[in-house]
Amino acid sequence: MSLLYKKTGRNVIAYYSGWLQKQTLESGISDLDQNSFMTTIHNLDKAKGLDLILHTPGGNIAATEAIVCYLKNIFKNNIRVIVPHLAMSAGTMIACSSKEIIMGKHSSLGPTDPQFGNLSASAILEEFETAKKEVANDPKTIPLWQMIISKYNPTFLGECDKACRWAEKIVESWLEDNMFYGEKDANQKSKTIAGLLGDHKKSKNHSKHFSKDELSAMGLKIYSLESDTELQDLVLTVHHAFMHTFAKSTAIKIVENHIGIKIVSANRTSTMQKV
Repeated sequence: MSLLYKKTGRNVIAYYSGWLQKQTLESGISDLDQNSFMTTIHNLDKAKGLDLILHTPGGNIAATEAIVCYLKNIFKNNIRVIVPHLAMSAGTMIACSSKEIIMGKHSSLGPTDPQFGNLSASAILEEFETAKKEVANDPKTIPLWQMIISKYNPTFLGECDKACRWAEKIVESWLEDNMFYGEKDANQKSKTIAGLLGDHKKSKNHSKHFSKDELSAMGLKIYSLESDTELQDLVLTVHHAFMHTFAKSTAIKIVENHIGIKIVSANRTSTMQKV
């Protein structure tokens, strides 16, 4: 990453999860990650901005919001996000907080609709609305829908609704505050994009992969990694180094900066190293 820093003159922090190699809840974004960012940001020249390399399946919305607020407080809005491969769910939300997202042809972001376990909050609300319509049109369907809907209590449905509105509002506010800051139609652009990313009806599945072309069509500011071959080589070298590390070690998450300070998480343990 030091070579990437030399090219751009910008601070570089890589936030990498090994979830593709190791299926574990600990690989997602959590409040523990803020400590890792605090450690890797210490002693950096904040005036140089930040290039954040992201590879994550997503995670906790509250933790994501806290991390982004912290990064924006430190680097203001001078943050770019680089996605060499995947930044899904809450990772997509982080990407939307930047002034620009750098992606390659192989890179993807994902839907931002909140999940409860393996269930989409949006899908649950959608199912409930479908039940209401079908029961109103044909009361004979009441027994069938009663069996299906009885697994959701009113409080849970309310939590699903709040989570969806929370996630969408966060994305909208971050886009308006940075990527589209000062633009005449910033509010409408931000609202539209946040709605598209959070719309379960359109994405169909939370694992949907949005390509850089699809994201550009939505209105996001996407910089093509292929437009700068030197940058592309440096970013992909960093990416493959992390992938190799996850494959050959017990690491499940790594946060590292361009001067070699890193926090490595493995089996509920973390270590700080300087190389």
